[in-house]
Amino acid sequence: MSEITQWLSADGGGPDLQAVFDQLYPELKRLAQARLQVMSPGQTLTPTVLVHEAYDRLINTNPLNLNGRRHFFATAAKCMRYIVVDQLRSQSALKRGGDQIAITLTEQITAGETPTDLLDLDRALDELDQIKPLQRELVELRFFAGLSMAESAQLLDLSERTAWREWDKARAFLHARMASG
Repeated sequence: MSEITQWLSADGGGPDLQAVFDQLYPELKRLAQARLQVMSPGQTLTPTVLVHEAYDRLINTNPLNLNGRRHFFATAAKCMRYIVVDQLRSQSALKRGGDQIAITLTEQITAGETPTDLLDLDRALDELDQIKPLQRELVELRFFAGLSMAESAQLLDLSERTAWREWDKARAFLHARMASG
């Protein structure tokens, strides 16, 4: 049993999330940074804020029953997804000036998703979860946590080939849902 799994299954006292976060913090921050690089310029969410907000949400969830590294990363990815979506929703709320266009002067042009695209993706992921939770989890690990296909396949206990097949199916479903709605 790995050290992470031991901390998550701490007998009697519940999971030791502080130890898990301390051990995995650099990896979580790298994943958050990869996820936030594709967002549009001008957003206020930083990798540090994203990881700390995910930690805060996980620590304040009762009861939290995590049973291994895979489950921890899946939960952290879902938490990061909700944080990003909540941030986008609050930015686009009309009562906060969401109908105004924010212009940021920058020398580089980034190809990122628009807030509407990410909100549509969130709704499509909820639909996918009803049909194929494994595909939804794979998308969250790849898109929101920024894991490679090999890392995602390992966490999901799939062969990399099977993970690629599930990824292709999930992408097709999400593209169809987002194009239609």
